Amino acid sequence: MAVPARRTSKAKKAKRRTHYKLSAPGLTPCPNCGEMKKNHHVCPECGYYDGKDVMNAEA
Repeated sequence: MAVPARRTSKAKKAKRRTHYKLSAPGLTPCPNCGEMKKNHHVCPECGYYDGKDVMNAEA
């Protein structure tokens, strides 16, 4: 089995990991109000999901 000849330095490891959280994955604009929301979640601003008002329907 292959083994690295030299240890990966802290700087090299940090440079490789710089782009992990570059973008906000899973955020899309709500089609109803336009606010950013998580994919497959109810919009926290307007309470809509899949074109239906679920927050007010439950209450």
